[in-house]
Amino acid sequence: MMHADARTRGSRREFGWRRNSLIRLSLVLCAGLLAITCERAPAYRAEPAAARVAAAPQKSHPPLSRREVRATGTIRAVREFAVQVPRITGQNSRLTLTRLAPSGAVVREGDVLAEFDRTEQLDKARETQAKYDDFVHQVDQKKAENRANSETRALEMQQALADLAKAEIQLRKGPILAEIDRLKRAVEMEDAQAQVASLKKSHRAHEIADAAALRILELKREREKVNLDRALQNAERLLVTARLAGMVALENTWRSGSMGPAQEGDQMYPGQPLLRIFDPSEMEVHTQVGEPDGAILVPGARALVRLDAYPDLVFEALLFSASPVATAALGSPIKRFAARFRLQTSDPHLLPDLSAAVIILGDGAESGSGGGS
Repeated sequence: MMHADARTRGSRREFGWRRNSLIRLSLVLCAGLLAITCERAPAYRAEPAAARVAAAPQKSHPPLSRREVRATGTIRAVREFAVQVPRITGQNSRLTLTRLAPSGAVVREGDVLAEFDRTEQLDKARETQAKYDDFVHQVDQKKAENRANSETRALEMQQALADLAKAEIQLRKGPILAEIDRLKRAVEMEDAQAQVASLKKSHRAHEIADAAALRILELKREREKVNLDRALQNAERLLVTARLAGMVALENTWRSGSMGPAQEGDQMYPGQPLLRIFDPSEMEVHTQVGEPDGAILVPGARALVRLDAYPDLVFEALLFSASPVATAALGSPIKRFAARFRLQTSDPHLLPDLSAAVIILGDGAESGSGGGS
């Protein structure tokens, strides 16, 4: 028992010695760290508020974020005119192309763009002209004949009126004439009155008949005149001329089992697209912007246009117009705003129907170099 107590007391003394050693070591380390800190800390100096504000570093605000909206578009001419195969009045058959301006040709207003075979229309015009001239002669002849008949009827009426007046004078001698003579004069007067009445009635019928015959000839003449004008108009329509000055761009049509521009000698149906004339001095790009990005379409908005066919060319454009309402295609939930950007420079590479990438620059965006490189 005594040995156990001695061991317990020894363990306590050893634990106390170790604890005191750790405490002393901790105190020494804290004193050393405090001395080092005091040696390195700078002396505090009171400075005025202005000096402290001047010494404070200036905070640099981050630059405005460059907002860009990318879209695809198609190059279009501001002024253009589409030419179709002419429609011929009274004829729906195919027309033979005899002359066509080449694609890329520069034309002036009134220049011939295309010509179709006009032989049939010119022949019809000549035949109709001959018929029209014949009816004109017949109408003139009928008018002269009617005037002659009218004069003849007028003479007959004058003769009948003269016979009636003579019969009336003879009848006035009745008191001094025999009864038989008086009756004869009365019969003659009745015959003269009947003759006058019959002539008046027949003359009205003849005048109506002559007027009707003349009107028939006039209607035939007018019909031939309409046919003549139609043939001349058809022949004129087959010669297609330019309505504005610009450049020619041939349209692709279905020919010989494939798509391609029309060529001389092709037979084409009326209404088929033939070519377009556009003014290359003013071009624009048509694009569509999604509804969430519609806020970027503000007056004066700028865009950079890069042609897919010529990636090295970059053009600057300004917003010309934009639709006020977003629309969606049939069956599509995505709505878009249609916009037109007017290109600020002209370039021979700018042709209609070329696809282009449109970068619409928002606030804080800087445009690149305008015009083609």
